[in-house]
Amino acid sequence: MKEWYQLSKEEALERLHVTNNGLSSEQVQKLQEVHGKNALLESRKKSTLRVFLEQFQDLLVIILIIAAVISMMSDNVESTMVIFAVIILNAILGTVQHQKAEKSLDSLKSLSSPSAKVRRDGRKTEVDSTEVVPGDILLLEAGDLVVADGRILENYSLQVNESSLTGESTNVDKHAQTISKDQVPLADRTNMVFSSALVTGGRAVVLVTATGMDSEIGKIASLMNETKKKRLPSRSAWTSSAASWRW
Repeated sequence: MKEWYQLSKEEALERLHVTNNGLSSEQVQKLQEVHGKNALLESRKKSTLRVFLEQFQDLLVIILIIAAVISMMSDNVESTMVIFAVIILNAILGTVQHQKAEKSLDSLKSLSSPSAKVRRDGRKTEVDSTEVVPGDILLLEAGDLVVADGRILENYSLQVNESSLTGESTNVDKHAQTISKDQVPLADRTNMVFSSALVTGGRAVVLVTATGMDSEIGKIASLMNETKKKRLPSRSAWTSSAASWRW
């Protein structure tokens, strides 16, 4: 199946069964039931104490604790202290890593606009950004924050800043032409706009193709949620090497 940037404007509209007049009220309701709210989701936050204690559930840490107990029973005080110091430092690093991931996710969630201008039933209307669904016709102009990923249908000198997504600080000129190449990097999909980007100039009519966690910024948020659940192998390796060094 072709990517959105590879489709012509007509093909993109046909794939989502929508016209330039936008979705009808009935279509919007059905799509909201399927896709849910246009918002970034996250798992329930854990307390700092719980996160700290969970660091001791790692198999390698349990082995080190057993080793420390054996060392203590052998009256090897120095080795015991070093192993426990490594275990505690490991838990602190894991907790700090988790908290940083939490803050990064909160920053992503703050990159959302409270409202969006869309065309529905042939009329321009302003709706809450969380109510936007795939198939909506999004109307962008300078100063707007893009609330969802979309394929540009009409372009009037549109420029956007996508630094929150791609890291590029310069403005990007957009167009509405089809891109025929395969595997085009995100930053080079210049007939697309992405959630969290800022419109710095011009205006455009955009077909929304992905919302919420299905958007590119949503995929980043998903990765951050995973980061909070998994420990980095490099940290465990460091713990192992630090302890074995003393042995």
